[in-house]
Amino acid sequence: MTEPDRTDCEIVTVERRPVAIVREMVPFAEIPAAQRRIRPQLSAALRELGFPAAATLTLWRPPVDGRLDLAPGVFVPGVFEPVGEVRPSELPAGRAARLILTGPFDGIPGGWERLFACVAARGLKPAGVNWEIYGDYQQDQSRQATELFALLA
Repeated sequence: MTEPDRTDCEIVTVERRPVAIVREMVPFAEIPAAQRRIRPQLSAALRELGFPAAATLTLWRPPVDGRLDLAPGVFVPGVFEPVGEVRPSELPAGRAARLILTGPFDGIPGGWERLFACVAARGLKPAGVNWEIYGDYQQDQSRQATELFALLA
């Protein structure tokens, strides 16, 4: 596989993948706090389920009335019974636009703007299901990798 262009999106085929999530409707200003509140719940559920630590993600759908349908999550090896607010879910299968960002997390909003502009420029339509997959945490935030995906209609 060739290295993707980091300034443009690419169209990829994604497979369905099981995840554990906590889903909430969150005002934009509260997204960072929601992420910080939910991540420990996910870690505790993984331990309780006996699942290994895995890559983290956030699944989201377009905002309604200024609130984002936000679902921070983590990849899991399969289906499980809910643990507290942690529920089984999955990333969808199909065609998606992907953009890989390298740099601090505060660059993610601009990354989404670039991804959706790329989708529109190609005459494609997003399906309304989007997700971010976070690479291993880097002390040097300039090296932090985040993959952005928008499922295509």
